[in-house]
Amino acid sequence: MTLNIENDIDNDIEDHTEVDTEDVDVAQDEAPAKTSGEATPVQAGRNIGRIVAYVVLPVVVLAMACGVGFLKWQANSIGASQATAAKSVSAATEIATAMLSYRADQVEQDLTAASDRMTGEFRNEYTTLINDVVIPGAKEKRVSAEATVPAAALVSSSADRAEVLVYIDQTTTVGDDPPSATTSSARVSLEKVGDRWLLAGFEPV
Repeated sequence: MTLNIENDIDNDIEDHTEVDTEDVDVAQDEAPAKTSGEATPVQAGRNIGRIVAYVVLPVVVLAMACGVGFLKWQANSIGASQATAAKSVSAATEIATAMLSYRADQVEQDLTAASDRMTGEFRNEYTTLINDVVIPGAKEKRVSAEATVPAAALVSSSADRAEVLVYIDQTTTVGDDPPSATTSSARVSLEKVGDRWLLAGFEPV
């Protein structure tokens, strides 16, 4: 009787062992197999590193280079514009002073020298005016004039044209009379001929 019980126990253990082994085999079969094409975390990190090194960084560097180039171009453009403005305002001031200043004893030389800083139709008109009216009158009545430009402002400018507003103080002396002072303003048009700014228009305002 005792032997039969032991045999039954042994048989039960063997049956349970076989079932557990089969269950393990089935579980292993059902587990999804990892394919060779799937990237491991290490491989994914390497791929991201390659993208950053070969794609992102060159784009960033190129963008920075373009940005620096644009800023340099912009700075050069601003510098050139400021230089043009300064030269045109200086030319307008000098020419306006010269064309309105003369001494009775050398009026012809003074005003002819001023006309050399003019251009176009305005130069022709100015030359006619000084030859027909100003020079003869200054010689006859001993007229002298002295002009200054205390202030000038750029109205507009480009590479070869500019407009400048000038404020003029002029003192005129006729013979032995006391000098008289006048104040006026004018819009001066300039054109760049070669490397010189020349007066092309003078309009009182």
